[in-house]
Amino acid sequence: MVNEALQAVGGKAYLAMEDRVESGRAYSFFRQELQGLSIAKIYTRYLTPVAGKPSVRERQNFGKDDSSGVLFNQDGAWEITFRGARLMEPKRIENWRDGTLRNVFYILRQRLNEPGIDFYSRGSDLYENLPVEIVDITDADGLTVTVYFSRTNKLPVRQVLKRRNPEYKDFDTEETFFAKYRDVGGGVMWPFSIRRQRNGEKLYEIYSESVQINKNLLDDLFTLSAKLKILPPAK
Repeated sequence: MVNEALQAVGGKAYLAMEDRVESGRAYSFFRQELQGLSIAKIYTRYLTPVAGKPSVRERQNFGKDDSSGVLFNQDGAWEITFRGARLMEPKRIENWRDGTLRNVFYILRQRLNEPGIDFYSRGSDLYENLPVEIVDITDADGLTVTVYFSRTNKLPVRQVLKRRNPEYKDFDTEETFFAKYRDVGGGVMWPFSIRRQRNGEKLYEIYSESVQINKNLLDDLFTLSAKLKILPPAK
């Protein structure tokens, strides 16, 4: 099923994808209420895979002039505004790293040949009247993501992961839903609608208006400018 999913998202063309630019509208929610709407541009560049570590750089810009956003790379993560760059709190950085490693699209691109990656079938089922195959993907550290693949076109439609809540000492359940796939070049399929929720409450949605791949994104997009003021770390 996982190999069929890789072929469904583009096979060799997907594995050869070096970078991606997603542009559209992003919505954030708190307790199911809309908290923010912004024009979003998400830049992603893949690196040589390293087992157990996010081998990707990502920049999320918000607003029409790209003046604010967040940057994730191997050295950490920063919030960027007109005032400067502020290192994010460790928990937020760790959540990004964990979410990246357990994202099904990252796994298909970067982790399929990683030592210790195992796949467990949970069989067939119906999800919202759609026939699906359900697969648990577990890495060498025991971290698992459960992925629902459409039996019709083999594309991922939902993923579920659990993350320990340090405050309540239990687990949060995080779900991500993928829809409205389009060919973004060379047979590479990408979802233009992505929605994320935690414990049943909506957190985030993005509706892409365009997705472009292999744009030869440069290093300066994923590094802090020397002219940018470094602000005290978040507490």
